Amino acid sequence: MKILEIYEYLNELSPFEIQESWDNSGLLIGDFKADISKIALSIDVDEKLIDSLDENTLLITHHPIIFGGLKQLEFSKYPANLIQKMIKKNISNIAMHTNFDQTHLNEYVATEVLGYEICRKDGFVAYLEVDEDFDVFAQKVSKAFGLKCARTVKCAQRVKKVALTTGSGCSLMRSLDADCFLTGDVKYHDAMEAKSIKLSLIDIGHYESEYFFAQIMQKHLKILGLEVIIASSENPFTYI
Repeated sequence: MKILEIYEYLNELSPFEIQESWDNSGLLIGDFKADISKIALSIDVDEKLIDSLDENTLLITHHPIIFGGLKQLEFSKYPANLIQKMIKKNISNIAMHTNFDQTHLNEYVATEVLGYEICRKDGFVAYLEVDEDFDVFAQKVSKAFGLKCARTVKCAQRVKKVALTTGSGCSLMRSLDADCFLTGDVKYHDAMEAKSIKLSLIDIGHYESEYFFAQIMQKHLKILGLEVIIASSENPFTYI
């Protein structure tokens, strides 16, 4: 199957045109005319992942390996070092990032991972009606994402309306219509701001909340009749 055919199917599934203006989803490495018989799925690209893949594989990732404009390809530096290895093995790459967040990832995490119905969606935000004790809810969330502990900002003893944004969503805090926000990459000053506006926070991790990308994609790609494997990159963080 040609990469172009796969790309067109992905575009129907989650249109590339709805990605954010700062994003770089789409075909990043490869040739639309190339023939593909195997697809690998991963949240990111790392060296171990590239080494594990067969030649001529199409790697579909959540995060784009080429994000900002590349002014040079110095093969001793990231991401050129990984791009060089991919080109040598003829590994193509399509990224499905902010378009997929809006069409599939947040919904899947809310309903399939956390087990709640979505009462409203607003772009990158899924709203859930919860009405539970904060501590109980935080422990439930921590278990669902496989976190060793729940890193929280607690502004009320009871959680009623929850906003969810997978990945890194703290820039959205002031626009939310909720009393608790689930997102990743929560920084110290994000926590201070949340506390000042009385918005409870639960840090669900960036990798941990987007890890499900490959599982979702594999289900949708089975229709193509190609070999589709999950070959996820490793979480760059380790916890001791």
